[in-house]
Amino acid sequence: MGSSSDVPALRRGLAVLRLLAGRPGPVSAASVARELNLPRSTTYHLLSELTEAGFATHFPEEKRYGLGVAAFELGSAYLRHDPLERLARPLLRKLADRMEKVAHLGVLHGAEALYLVREQPRQPQSIVSDVGVRLPAHLTASGRAMLAHLPPAQVRALLPSVAAFVDRTGRGPHNLPALRRLLTLERRQGWSVEDGYVTAGFASVAAPVFDHGERPIAAITLTFRHLCDTPCGSTWPDLAKEVRKAAEELTVRIGGHAASG
Repeated sequence: MGSSSDVPALRRGLAVLRLLAGRPGPVSAASVARELNLPRSTTYHLLSELTEAGFATHFPEEKRYGLGVAAFELGSAYLRHDPLERLARPLLRKLADRMEKVAHLGVLHGAEALYLVREQPRQPQSIVSDVGVRLPAHLTASGRAMLAHLPPAQVRALLPSVAAFVDRTGRGPHNLPALRRLLTLERRQGWSVEDGYVTAGFASVAAPVFDHGERPIAAITLTFRHLCDTPCGSTWPDLAKEVRKAAEELTVRIGGHAASG
């Protein structure tokens, strides 16, 4: 058994792993030391231990380090446990019962919103967004809740032309400039809404869930019946308050951090 003095070393090792995971390619030991404000001798020792354990890989010709196979295996094992869905389900169940509306957990899958979990209120409601269903991200509240926190270049890559803007009911953004205006508004607002964009007679309110790097990893949504002949401009702040609470709690549960600004 290790002593309490091993804890700081463990934290520094995890910080190195996180740094390696956040870079697009291998990095030098000097860069690791500088970014984490560690002595070079400590940095080399940590990298050596991580390499020996398989969590880091040394590229001697480049004098750089990257993630090792053990890190990939650990990540794969994490995903096999479906942690996001398992942590979200009880929150969605409570939200659906409390607000008497259908609650969803969705993620981005390319330019689409993919629904992973659906919880019905005590009085079940029939809606299009079932588990496994994929819908255009620019039309759904859940999709835009995540798109609003992506870099503009990434949004453009996902929706590069007018042809990418699928139209279902005649409502919603039809091109990139219109989408960007809506994303800016919803990012400042703190939640996204859709009123008949996906299915006539239904509306949704959604808020993003963030990972440890403040990146949008999912969104929680409430969907409910709402019929108006033209978009009425409702933003449903009372519903949004509860959706945001659930999204914030899930962010904390997965060890995430809400985006700043």
